Amino acid sequence: MPYDLLAKVMDAAVYAALKHQYQRRAGYDKLPYMNHLLKVTEALIRIGGERDEALLLAAVLHDVLEDTDATYEELAGRFGREAADIVLELTDDMSIPYMERKWLQVQKAQQLSEPARKIRIVDKSTNLRDILSYPLDWPLEKKRNYLDNSIQVVNRIRGGNPRLDAWFDETVEWAKRRLKEMEKSVEK
Repeated sequence: MPYDLLAKVMDAAVYAALKHQYQRRAGYDKLPYMNHLLKVTEALIRIGGERDEALLLAAVLHDVLEDTDATYEELAGRFGREAADIVLELTDDMSIPYMERKWLQVQKAQQLSEPARKIRIVDKSTNLRDILSYPLDWPLEKKRNYLDNSIQVVNRIRGGNPRLDAWFDETVEWAKRRLKEMEKSVEK
C-alpha cells in the first residue's frame, strides 16, 4: 500500500478511535468498538485487495455518523466528499427500531454505490463472525435473524469483488455450522 494512502487511512482510524473512544460492542465483553472498524478495513485490504482511497477511508469511518457526534460536513472537510458520501449511504437511522432498520437495509441495498456495497458485505461478514464468536447476550433467534438479514442484503449487492463475495459465502457456511453447535448445546 502506498505510504500516502496508509497515512490517510491511519488518520481516519485515529479520528474514528477518538469519536468511538467510549463505545464498546454491546455484550461483547466490553470490546472497544474500534476493533470492528479495523476488522472491516483490514478485510477489505487483505481479502478484497482493495486500495481505493475513498473506499478505505469510508470503511474505517462507516459507523461514525450513526454512532457519534460527527457530522457529514466534518467528514467531507477532513476526508473528502467521496468518502463522506459513502459513509452517509451506510448510515442507519438509529431512531428507527432495530428490526425496521434491518428491513430497510434489505430494501435499500441495491441503491448503494459500489464502494458502499463492498463495505456492507465485509461489515456483515465481520459482524457475523463476532456475533457467533464472542459472548453476546442475544437469543439464538436474534442471531439467526441477523444471519438471514445478512444473506438477504448481500444477495442484492454481490458482484463487485468476487473475493469479498466468496469470503461472505464462507462466513455464512461457518455461521450456519456455529448456530447448529449453539442449538445443540442449548438442547443439552
